[in-house]
Amino acid sequence: MGLQHYPKKKRSFPSLFIFCILASIIFGIYYFYTLIAFVPPAVSMDNNQKEYPSGALTAKTIFDRLVVEKKKRLLTAYSKGKVVRIYSIALGANPVGHKQFQGDMKTPEGIYTIDGKNPNSAFYKNLGVSYPNDKDRKFARNKGKSPGGDIKIHGLAPEFAYLGSLHREYDWTYGCIAVTNDEIDELYARTPIGIPIEILP
Repeated sequence: MGLQHYPKKKRSFPSLFIFCILASIIFGIYYFYTLIAFVPPAVSMDNNQKEYPSGALTAKTIFDRLVVEKKKRLLTAYSKGKVVRIYSIALGANPVGHKQFQGDMKTPEGIYTIDGKNPNSAFYKNLGVSYPNDKDRKFARNKGKSPGGDIKIHGLAPEFAYLGSLHREYDWTYGCIAVTNDEIDELYARTPIGIPIEILP
C-alpha cells in the first residue's frame, strides 16, 4: 500500500498580516497606558481659553517669542507682538516646580532661548531649549549633582503618533514640552534658532 500524500494547507498571509497589525496596535496602547499609569493627569486648559486663534497663518509668519504656562498646559507663539498660535501641551511627569537636577522629571522655569533644531528626533522633530543656564549649573554643582539637560519641544515617537491630542491627557515626558506631530511641524517651520522662550510656573 503506497504512502498517501495529503495536500499542504496554504498559509493565509493576509490574515497573518492583519493579525500582526492588530497585535502591534494593542501592544502600543497597552505600553502607553502602562507608561502613564503612575503619572498624574494634566491640569485641564481653562474653558475660556481658545486653543488656536482663528485664521490661517501667512507664509511669512515667523514666531519671534514663545511663552509656556505650565499650570495651564499652554504654549503661546507670538509674532511681532501678537498672539498667533496657542498649543495645548504635556510636560514632565513631575511638573510642579523648576527643574534642578538630572532625573527629577520637571520642566524648567525661567527665560531661555531656542538653541537648536533636529528634524530627525526620536520624538519626530524637536526644538532645543537652552536649559541649563549658568545659574542652573551653579545651583546643581553646589548640591553635588548634575542639572540635567536635553530639554526639547518635541512631537510623538512614531509608534505613538496615532494618539494625536490624546497624549495631552497626562504629563509624560522626562521634562520636555510635548505637542502633536502636526503642531511640531508648524513650530519647527516657523521658529528660528535664537528666539526667547519664557517658561512660567
